[in-house]
Amino acid sequence: MRGLLAFLAKAEPRRAPSGWALALDAAVAVAAAVAAYTQVAHRIVEDEHVIGGVLFIQPVAIHPTQAMLVAAPLTALPLAARRLYPVTALLAIIAAMAVLAEARDGAIPLVACGAAVFAAYSAVAHSRYRNLAVAAELAVAVIAIPAFRPALPQFPAGVTAVASLAAAAAAGLGIRELRRRLAESATRLRRSAQEQRAATQRAIEAERARIASELHDVVTHNVSVMVVQAGAARKVLASSPGDAEEALLAVEAGGRTALAELRSLLGLLSPDGDGQGQAALRPQPGLAELSALIGRVSAAGLPVRLRVSGEPRPLPPGADLAAYRVVQEALTNVLRHAGESAVSVLIAWGEHLVITVSDDGTRSSGGPPGRGLLGLRERLSIYGGELDAGPRPGGGWQLRAVMPLGQAS
Repeated sequence: MRGLLAFLAKAEPRRAPSGWALALDAAVAVAAAVAAYTQVAHRIVEDEHVIGGVLFIQPVAIHPTQAMLVAAPLTALPLAARRLYPVTALLAIIAAMAVLAEARDGAIPLVACGAAVFAAYSAVAHSRYRNLAVAAELAVAVIAIPAFRPALPQFPAGVTAVASLAAAAAAGLGIRELRRRLAESATRLRRSAQEQRAATQRAIEAERARIASELHDVVTHNVSVMVVQAGAARKVLASSPGDAEEALLAVEAGGRTALAELRSLLGLLSPDGDGQGQAALRPQPGLAELSALIGRVSAAGLPVRLRVSGEPRPLPPGADLAAYRVVQEALTNVLRHAGESAVSVLIAWGEHLVITVSDDGTRSSGGPPGRGLLGLRERLSIYGGELDAGPRPGGGWQLRAVMPLGQAS
């Protein structure tokens, strides 16, 4: 018994009906109630009797009782609540029909039968308790309809009341299943749209981080070189104008290089519609440009020694740019933090590309890593690489990057 009650009380989610739907139900219920009351209040039957062997048929008005006049509109008025309390509305209509069927000369109007069929459909289609609604309709079909049979009107085309009730229940179940599938489809579409928006937002954030890393690498390195060169020019301006001029020329060259790289990067973001923005673009730097990079740093007064071991091989543009940025960021950090020191850059080719940049200067090792190193780690992780940076045992600082060449390719 407990399992049966749990089966009947199983509830499903349901959307609240709109005000327009409730107003329409109320209008239909009132119209049907007026029609049912009129049929019961002005019911006329044919009285047959034989006089002298002749059959006489005479219309006779049936005077309804007070209970019949009250029950007649109640066979339709509960339809106003068919969306809010569908099972209750069905049972209320059946109870009113029982009053009409039990009355003397009682007859159930055709409008009441139509209201009962409509209520049966609504009970299955709109009730939160689908199992309870189906059980209630089975009880009506098995108990109520046989009891009402003498008072039920004749349905057209030989359709019985049970068949009408079964058709209404089937229609309600079909509409209910259709609404469920439509709700699931709408939920899937909303979830898909949310996932697409989230993926787009993640892509935008990743692209912003990449652009910020590129801007940091370009601006920090070139500005650091320019600051060192400008300081050198200031110190020797009075005593050695020739050296000062060379330093200022290096500042100018560094500025032009920075502007060219920034123009190339920003051209990717907002190229002109007439194609002029594309003309300003140039290939991103790679390990082939290390000589030029080291030349600019050396001109700024930082001696750099480059060593290459192994057989160089071509890298994809992204991996080539990442390797270049490793050396650029390491030299920039030396310029900014190590002061006067000697720098060694080692590029080792093998199963892995190993880049080691070390200096013999002094710097503070405290504090969190800067944005540049964090950006390099993220950049290298795309190609399965790793980055380590820290003080050397014998003094100075060392940065070491390892990139698997197979994964980079």
